[in-house]
Amino acid sequence: MLGFNQFTVKKNERVLLLRNGDFDGLYAAGKHRVFTGFDTVQLERFSLAEPAFDHELADYFLAREPELVQREFVQVSLGETEVGLRHEDGVLVQILPPATRKLYWRGLREQRVDVIDVAADARLPAELLAKLQSVALRPRAVQGLEGALLVQVPEFHAGVLTLEGQMQALLPPGNHGFWRFNRQVAVTSVDLRSQIAEVSGQEILTRDKVGLRLNLSAVWRFSDVRQALAQMPKPAEHVYRELQFGLRAAVGEQTLDALLENKSAIDQTVLAQVRERLEGSGVVLESVGVKDIILPGEMKTILAQVVEAEKSAQANVIRRREETAATRSLLNTAKVMEGNPVALRMKELETLERVAERIDKISVVGGLDQVLNGLVTLRPNGS
Repeated sequence: MLGFNQFTVKKNERVLLLRNGDFDGLYAAGKHRVFTGFDTVQLERFSLAEPAFDHELADYFLAREPELVQREFVQVSLGETEVGLRHEDGVLVQILPPATRKLYWRGLREQRVDVIDVAADARLPAELLAKLQSVALRPRAVQGLEGALLVQVPEFHAGVLTLEGQMQALLPPGNHGFWRFNRQVAVTSVDLRSQIAEVSGQEILTRDKVGLRLNLSAVWRFSDVRQALAQMPKPAEHVYRELQFGLRAAVGEQTLDALLENKSAIDQTVLAQVRERLEGSGVVLESVGVKDIILPGEMKTILAQVVEAEKSAQANVIRRREETAATRSLLNTAKVMEGNPVALRMKELETLERVAERIDKISVVGGLDQVLNGLVTLRPNGS
């Protein structure tokens, strides 16, 4: 049926008119009246709050409607090595990858796209890096941020930059950014401070076939990060294995008695051996120390008995030595008193004093001399 179609376009809208499924016109804000005739007319409404024009006619507009594109859209056509930075009202909102062809509505927001050629330099410009680092503080994140690698190298660390599988210069502490587009880039943070390697629960046989369990602790650090990573994919694991081998060699060549007598010998042997094996690897071993030597249960019992026997023998030696010294002292005293009546009298008085300390009351008959004579003539059977 012949007729007209009237419609209204809001100020924040655009209307795409399709006649018989094909593009017929694009209408801005206002009231519009179109002749339909016998055709089928379809209206598609687009809100300017959604700036991207994602429609199957976008390529057609770019190819056949240059005036329409110039009037209604901001056009983006990026090359194979170009990246687009889209801004809305001066604020970065999106990173567009290379070879992007896009249309964005003109209208509510000012659209601006800055183009950067990323073929020559993989690093992000300093100004852009500062913007992207502050994205977390903004209420709206930047779209397409996965196209940039943002790295923060902590203090006392170094960043190992790998580009297309090849190691590049080390990155100093701070913020760094690199383009991911058209390249493989990765950054690994390496701690330059001294690190601790714990080698625990090592079951090792001594030279005299005694099984021991040892715990060892070592301190190491990087002396040349590039050299270390060029030779060892995982330096920390390599140091751990070398410490294991060094500990087994040091313990296996000594007897149990030698180990228990001088534990520091293990430290010195392991330190010297592992240092030699790590020479020229970019890793330096600073110190090694055995924390624990754990004996089997039956060996503990045997050693406890040995120690008890040794201590008992030492106690017997000391006891005999004291008895000999006491006997010698008594003999010397007897010799002195034999030729000295005064000394003998003093010894008698001393004996009487000891006896008097143990008796509450003493009755003396016949004088003190008779008491002393009685004490001297006392027999062992008490008669």
